[in-house]
Amino acid sequence: MSMRIGFIGAGKMATAMMEGIIAKGLCAKDDIIACCRTESTKKRVEEGIGVECFLDARPVFEGSDVIIIAVKPNQVKDVLVTNIEAITTKKLIISVAAGVKISTLEKYVPDCKFVRVMPNVCSTVLEGASSFTLGTNATREDAAIVESILNAIGMSFEISEDKIDAVTGLSGSSPAYMFMIIDALADGGVLMGLPRDLALRLAAQTMLGSAKTYLETGLHPDVLKDSVCSPGGTTIEGVKVLEESNLRAALINAVKASAVKSKEMSKD
Repeated sequence: MSMRIGFIGAGKMATAMMEGIIAKGLCAKDDIIACCRTESTKKRVEEGIGVECFLDARPVFEGSDVIIIAVKPNQVKDVLVTNIEAITTKKLIISVAAGVKISTLEKYVPDCKFVRVMPNVCSTVLEGASSFTLGTNATREDAAIVESILNAIGMSFEISEDKIDAVTGLSGSSPAYMFMIIDALADGGVLMGLPRDLALRLAAQTMLGSAKTYLETGLHPDVLKDSVCSPGGTTIEGVKVLEESNLRAALINAVKASAVKSKEMSKD
């Protein structure tokens, strides 16, 4: 990728993206720059990743072709408006700020090329599930650039903006649900006599392997579930308990509740 990528903000998500981009060979370290607010973060980025980091956003806006806004939502307006003179229409700006709509971004800097991204926490270990939405002026070429960046930290999916609350409820929030499930499965193992550390590792690896099995085979989860359940066996007994406990309904309602909350929070 023959372009310079700049990061406004250098927290966990930005750091993961930098590391993924470098690891995938999309850009050399010298073609990535960042800015942050503290000397300690600047030192961490420069010494830990090898990326030049400034304490001012202006050099990043001026020296980058693609700019990734990775600050808190309430800081986005100030960052864009303060540096508007350095933002040309040729620059692609990717926002990972939660709840900030395309229309809001385009109101701050009219005629600019914006893309809104919804990553999740798994991106920090390069296994993220990210959605992205193109702004009014963004092109298919811009979409390809965004895809290549997001695929460096996991998987990416292009969606219309009206789907972003649903995505937030599912891939944005569900890592927390998955952690709860891992913890609960481990509790079951401990109840039946396993050491805690072993139980947690078994539960986590089983979840990872199950997800990979679905992604690699493409078989419907129900088909895969049935393949594990022998007639009159141990697994179908456990499945029966989960069905009686309304596991499916609980997860469906959790996704819905998170999506509804996301919609409420993103209202202008």
